[in-house]
Amino acid sequence: MSVLVYTESEQGKLKKVAFEVASYAKAVANLLGTTVTAITINTEDTSELGAYGVDKILNVTNEQLNTFCATSYAEAIKQAAQKEASKVVVLSSSANSKYLAPLVAVSLNAGYVSNVIEAPSNTAPFTVKRTAFTNKAFEQTAINTEVKILGVSNNAFGLVEHNGAAAVESFSPEISESGVKVESVDKASNKVSIADADIVVSGGRGLKGPENWGMIEELADVLGAATACSKPVSDLGWRPHGEHVGQTGKPVAANLYIAIGISGAIQHLAGINASKVKVVINTDSEAPFFKAADYGVVGDAFEVVPQLIEKLKAFKAQQ
Repeated sequence: MSVLVYTESEQGKLKKVAFEVASYAKAVANLLGTTVTAITINTEDTSELGAYGVDKILNVTNEQLNTFCATSYAEAIKQAAQKEASKVVVLSSSANSKYLAPLVAVSLNAGYVSNVIEAPSNTAPFTVKRTAFTNKAFEQTAINTEVKILGVSNNAFGLVEHNGAAAVESFSPEISESGVKVESVDKASNKVSIADADIVVSGGRGLKGPENWGMIEELADVLGAATACSKPVSDLGWRPHGEHVGQTGKPVAANLYIAIGISGAIQHLAGINASKVKVVINTDSEAPFFKAADYGVVGDAFEVVPQLIEKLKAFKAQQ
C-alpha cells in the first residue's frame, strides 16, 4: 500500500519538480505509516530519488513512451498504482501532469485535487489545503474516495532531503498503441525551462520589438533564469509561443517573477499569481501589475534593466 509518485524527466534526466513531489509523497507516507514508490519513464539516472524519501523505483523503459502521450503515460501510472496497491498517487502541477492526473483519476475511480500546497492536515477524512480562484484564496478539501490523486503546486512544498537509497525494479506496463502520433518535437537547448525555473524574466509589448529582447536574455543569463513573455508578444511573433506565460499560456510558480514592460492583464496575472515574489518594471505607474507586485519600479526598461544587469554582474563578481 505504498504511496505512488510520478517523477517527471526530460531527455532522460529527472526534473527538479520530481524531487519536490517525491518530498511531498514522503510526507504523506509518514502520515499513513507506509513507504514511497516512484514510477520513472525512460529515465537514465534515478539514484537521487532515494535522497528525497523514495524507497522503491519502478523504472519503465519503453520506446513507445519516448515522446509524451497523456493516455499512454496515464496507463503506465495506473498499472503501477494497481501493482503497488497505492491509495494515494502524487503528481506535480506541470502542464503534462495536469493532462495526466484526470485520466489517472478516471481509470482508478479516484478523487483528484489539484494545486495542493501542504501535506494533508488529516487522514480521516483525507484533507488537503489547495489554492483556489487563481491563487487568490485557499480551501481545505476532503477526498472521500478510496484512491486519492494529488497534484502538488510547483515550488509550494519545497525539497526535503532524507538519508536513504531506493531499490530499483524494472517495470513493464502493457501500453496499447496510441491514436496520437507525434511527427517531431522542437526543443530549445541550453536554456532554463519555465517549468523548472526558480526565477523567470518576462517581457511585454513595452519592449517595442523583438530586436530589443537581448537585454531580457542577458538579465536571465545573469540570474540563471528562464525567459518568458506575455500573450501579445507571442501573438505578434516576437517570441515563440512556448514562452507565453499566463492563464492562457504556461502557468508560472517561480520563486521570483520579473515582469518588464508588461501592463498586467487579468489573464496574465492569473497565470503567474502563484509566484512567491513578483517584480514589475514599467513606465506607467497606473499599470494593473503594480497592484499585484511585491516590488515595483516606475521607469523606462531601456534605462533600468541595463543598470540592473550591471549591478548584478558587479555583485556576482564579489562573491
